Amino acid sequence: MAYWTRACCLVSVLGNQDSASRKMVTAMMMMMKNSLFLLAWLSFCAKAEVFTSIGQMTDLIFTEKELVQSLKEYIQAEETKLSAVKSWASKLDMLTQMSTSDPEGYLAHPVNAYKLMKRLNTEWSELESLVLQDPSDSFIANMSVHRQYFPDEEDQKGAAKALMRLQDTYKLDSESISQGRLPGVRYNALLTVDDCFDMGKMAYNDADYYHSVLWMQQALRQLDAGEDASTSKSDVLDYLSYSVYQLGDLPRAIELTRRLVFIDPSHQRAGGNLRYFEKLLSTEMREQARKPTDPASERPIDLATYERPRDYLPERDTYEALCRGEGVKMTTQRRSRLYCRYHDGRRNPRLLLAPMKEEDEWDSPHIVRYLDALSNQEIEKIKELAKPRLARATVRDPKSGVLTVAHYRVSKSAWLEGEEDPVIDRVNRRIQDITGLTVDTAELLQVANYGVGGQYEPHFDFSRRPSDSSLKKDGNRLATYLNYRDEPDAFKSLGTGNRVATFLNYMSDVEAGGATVFPDFGAVIWPRKGTAVFWYNLFRSGEGDYRTRHAACPVLVGSKWVSNKWIHERGQEFRRPCGLTEVD
Repeated sequence: MAYWTRACCLVSVLGNQDSASRKMVTAMMMMMKNSLFLLAWLSFCAKAEVFTSIGQMTDLIFTEKELVQSLKEYIQAEETKLSAVKSWASKLDMLTQMSTSDPEGYLAHPVNAYKLMKRLNTEWSELESLVLQDPSDSFIANMSVHRQYFPDEEDQKGAAKALMRLQDTYKLDSESISQGRLPGVRYNALLTVDDCFDMGKMAYNDADYYHSVLWMQQALRQLDAGEDASTSKSDVLDYLSYSVYQLGDLPRAIELTRRLVFIDPSHQRAGGNLRYFEKLLSTEMREQARKPTDPASERPIDLATYERPRDYLPERDTYEALCRGEGVKMTTQRRSRLYCRYHDGRRNPRLLLAPMKEEDEWDSPHIVRYLDALSNQEIEKIKELAKPRLARATVRDPKSGVLTVAHYRVSKSAWLEGEEDPVIDRVNRRIQDITGLTVDTAELLQVANYGVGGQYEPHFDFSRRPSDSSLKKDGNRLATYLNYRDEPDAFKSLGTGNRVATFLNYMSDVEAGGATVFPDFGAVIWPRKGTAVFWYNLFRSGEGDYRTRHAACPVLVGSKWVSNKWIHERGQEFRRPCGLTEVD
């Protein structure tokens, strides 16, 4: 109301002027909400309250000139904003045209998946702020409706960690990822300086200095190459130098900090950090009683510069090497023991006329692959039923037995009952026919989708018991798995015993990554759409076969769909009777 009173003041002052002047003032009154115009408007109103005589009108002339200038600045600001919005729309239109033409193919590239998370969590919010400078009810209403489906900060963080997981597993340098140089990619996707900086900062905030160094170094490399960015070189050097220090490389930390001081002498931390690092290095040299160390290496930082910190997984190196196709223990002698055959499920009536094509994948433990286990139509139906229910996959807590999410299992899954659709019932029956085991006591068909960096680190499908004789007799394996908790009651509530076998359907091909690996004996099984693999988790005695510890490697490029059936002990007494020893 006060602003309106002041506006009326101006109208009264210009009341005797021409109609064009009055129209201009009226237009200005309607635009007071703009911040630039409002500042000038308040300035004028202050004068209008003080000077109300005609004699003082000359001051208003100059004030009017200032208002016109402010009006021009307002128009320029509106045009600049409109131009920025048009630029956003053009860029996003091109992106959505490409992504919607083949959603799964587009998201198969992990950089595209990460940038989608980042756009929806960060960049669309920036666009919202831009548009909010002037009321845009329709846009805000749309944002409000769809915001509930947007990824949040944790989703963006998860996508960044997925890229780092791929980097570690497949030994990809940051530049290869940033430039989109990945095997099997169909879409080009690049990371900007700002993207690389955000990746490094996210790692830094998690005290993951190893990855922080890799991504800050890549951001610096792209800045040095002349790429435009909102991130300053001093910000990158600030994070990079301290991360390098945290990794114990004082000479390089000093060199980077000196560069930071040269670029930004007034930086609030750089000078202090430099003095601190130099003092530490001096103390270190005195304690070692030797001459000054060599200057910092001029070799660019890469994957081999610093050792990646060890984590909780004892077979991490073996597991990741297998994911890359390295260290596979498929010898010529072992290969000679592998065969392919037609399998009729012990003369099962449904398989006599159409036996399954069976291939040996490994001899001991015996792992087989069945070809044409699922048709394309069955695969599409299973995916159609599962998609609306996909949720973050869970694992069973060893203490409580309750299902919970875990960082080492990154996928989304759904459970399908045989009664839901004839296709599910038919698939269940086929699994029973092929394996010769009843599925009446099996778990529901689980459907899983592994997206960007999706994985399931080495794990057992069966529950472990302290009395497992097969493990106690193998001292090496016992030492390896001592850190893994027993789960004697994992399936107690089901009343169907332990998981005796696993039947795994591959429902998609994967462009790169996504293998099923067995670190204990060095086997790698690559996904092939429509095929299925089968193995026993337990010996005939019911003892766990600890060799079957396996993992789903991170998907590097592509989207991996699988469905599996975990078959339990109950009901198999006459279908798979006990052997003569504990390890038959």
